[in-house]
Amino acid sequence: MTREVRLTPVDEQNLEPLLSVAVAEAEPDEVMPPVEAPAGWSQARRDAFREFHRANFGGLDGPTGNLMYAIVQDGDVVGMVRLGRRRAEPGTLETGMWLGKSTRGQGIGLIALRLLLAEAVQAGARRVVAETRADNLPALNLLRRCGAVLGDDTGDGHGDGTAIRAEIRLGVSEDVAGAW
Repeated sequence: MTREVRLTPVDEQNLEPLLSVAVAEAEPDEVMPPVEAPAGWSQARRDAFREFHRANFGGLDGPTGNLMYAIVQDGDVVGMVRLGRRRAEPGTLETGMWLGKSTRGQGIGLIALRLLLAEAVQAGARRVVAETRADNLPALNLLRRCGAVLGDDTGDGHGDGTAIRAEIRLGVSEDVAGAW
């Protein structure tokens, strides 16, 4: 079965469907920064989820320097992937992704990451980095399939073994990427 997967910038129209997937199929700490709120998907966490995503509506050139995309499969929002500026590393964008539990393991993440990497090239990036846990084998496999080189989170070989940094080099000339 062929599935259509596309990325759509997160906006007011797809924010509530994105929140619905998060509540039904993910834990809060998988899909948003930590907040002081009752455990689980309390109203405070739902409000924080909305505000977190609204703060990023400005995209790469906005105040947060993040561009959030809803991952849409066959017309349904199934997760989120983001690109973010790394001001300390010129030419580098970072990414993170989550999918609802019912769509994990179906190749949707791979398609979404490849689409995101194309967006990064269009933005002039030379590389995309991601950070994940050493025990997150699905994420590590996905990153490897997209050409990532994996190392410890510090980059100096002295990490604690729990965090992994993945770096994907993109085919962008230095002249284009040096513009930012």
